[in-house]
Amino acid sequence: MDPSGEQRWRPKPLRVGTDPDPRFTLANERTFLAWIRTALGLIAAAVGLEAFAGDVIGSALRTAFACALLVCSAILVVVAVARWLSVEHAMRTQRPLPLPWASFLLAGLLATSGIGLAVAIAV
Repeated sequence: MDPSGEQRWRPKPLRVGTDPDPRFTLANERTFLAWIRTALGLIAAAVGLEAFAGDVIGSALRTAFACALLVCSAILVVVAVARWLSVEHAMRTQRPLPLPWASFLLAGLLATSGIGLAVAIAV
């Protein structure tokens, strides 16, 4: 343990192994921030849908879509943190990076939302 207590505040996955090259850590952080920006975009889309689509989509359906986007955003934030920690842990322990399964999940959720919204507007 570090006598200065520096290790105590770090999450457990970041207490093992050796520090990777700072460029890789910063790239991992930029990816995390991109996921967070995507989550903020989903929140903005939900607010915009609820605020400005009143004439196009019925109230119940519009609220359901907005809530679905907000739930996707919340899930995405949790996934972003978990992914950042798992990639950082993999780099510290010199293991292969984990697969980006969250990308597939996000793509599926957004495709489903887009198709559902298109159907709702057409009806």
